[in-house]
Amino acid sequence: MSNDWHPRTKAIHAGSRRSQYGEVSEAIFLTQGFVYETAEHAEARFLESGPDEFIYARYGNPTVAMFEDRIAALEGAEDAFATASGMAAVSGALTAMLKAGDHVVSARALFGSCLYVLEDVLARFGVEVTLVDGTDLAAWEAAIRPDTKAVFFESVSNPTLQLVDIKSVSELAHAQGALVVVDNVFATPEFSKAIAQGADVVIYSATKHIDGQGRALGGVILGTREFIRGTVEPYMKHTGGSMSPFTAWVMLKGLETMSLRVRAQAASAQTIAEALQGHEALETVIYPGLADHPQNALALSQMGAGGTVLTLVLKGGKDAAFKFLNAIQVGVISNNLGDAKTILTHPATTTHQRLSQDQKDLLGIAPGLVRISIGLEDPQDLIADIRQALTDL
Repeated sequence: MSNDWHPRTKAIHAGSRRSQYGEVSEAIFLTQGFVYETAEHAEARFLESGPDEFIYARYGNPTVAMFEDRIAALEGAEDAFATASGMAAVSGALTAMLKAGDHVVSARALFGSCLYVLEDVLARFGVEVTLVDGTDLAAWEAAIRPDTKAVFFESVSNPTLQLVDIKSVSELAHAQGALVVVDNVFATPEFSKAIAQGADVVIYSATKHIDGQGRALGGVILGTREFIRGTVEPYMKHTGGSMSPFTAWVMLKGLETMSLRVRAQAASAQTIAEALQGHEALETVIYPGLADHPQNALALSQMGAGGTVLTLVLKGGKDAAFKFLNAIQVGVISNNLGDAKTILTHPATTTHQRLSQDQKDLLGIAPGLVRISIGLEDPQDLIADIRQALTDL
C-alpha cells in the first residue's frame, strides 16, 4: 500500500491479501484453526507468529486481518483489533488497560452501555471513575490527576450531539501522563482526525457507518502497535471478544462504499436540519452543522462536517414524540444509526432508558427528544415526511 493514497483508495485496497486463486473480492476464511507442516512448525508458531501467520480464529484470521489493516490505514493508526461488537471494543479497550486502583476521567454524556461499563463494571473491580461535563475544559483540567490512567469520551455525544474538543482534552491528559480513549462513532472514520488531534486509542462500533446497511455487529479498537498487540490482543483473545471472519468480510465491503454513503448522509442531514429550523412544533433542532449550534466552529474544525445524525426536541414531550414517531412513513423506528435507512429513536425510553430521570435531565435527554440518523433516501422525501408527521402535534 502506498502512504500517498487518499482515504477512499485506502478504504478499497489497503490490507488486501489474495490467495493462490487471485480473487478480486476478498476471501472469507471460515475456519477455526490452521494446519502446521510439522510439530516443530506448530511450536514455533505458538512462540511467535509472523504478520501473516495464524493459530486460531479467536486470536486472528486472514479476513479479519485485512479489515484491521484497512481500517488502521484509513484512520492513520499503527494497528487495530477487530471485535465482536462496538461494546466489546469499548469494554475490551478499557478493561485491558485498567486495574484496581486506577483512575479514569470520563465525559458524563455517554451511550447507556458505556455508562454501565464505567459506573458498574469498572467500579466493581476497583477502578475509580470521575464523570465531568465533556464540553467544559476547566472541568477536565480539575478532574485529571497525576494518577489518572485514562480519559474517555464520545467525540460527539449520543444523543444530544455535544462535542468534546479532542485536541485540548488530549493536551490536558498527556500533561498528566494519561491515555486518551475516544469513542468516535458519530464522527465516523470518514470525518475522523482523532489520532492526528491527539487521541491515543480510537474505538468504533463498526455496526454503524462501517457496515452501514444493518447486516452485522462489529467493533474495532485502534492505536499504537504496542498498545494493540501488547495490551488489547492478549486480553481479547483470552476473553473471546474477537470479530468473526464473515463479519470482517461484511465490514470490508462496507468500507468500500463508506465515504460515498457518509458524505451523502451528512449533506442530507445538513439540508434537513436547515429545513426544520423554526418549525412551530419543535423546541429546537440540534445539529452540529447548523450555525446556531454552540459548537459549530469546533465541529467544522474537528470533523469538517456536521455528521449524519440530528436531534429534534418536540414541544409536546413524550406524547408528542410518540405521535410523531408513529406518523413517520419513510424512516423506521429502531435504535441503530449510520444505516442506509433513516432511523428514528426515542432515547429516553430506549437507549438511555436505564438512566434515572435526574441523569436524563442532567444530560439533556428530554421526553420530547427524538434522534434521527439520516439515511440515503432523497432528502426532500425525508423533509416532507418529517413535516407531515409534525402536523397537528
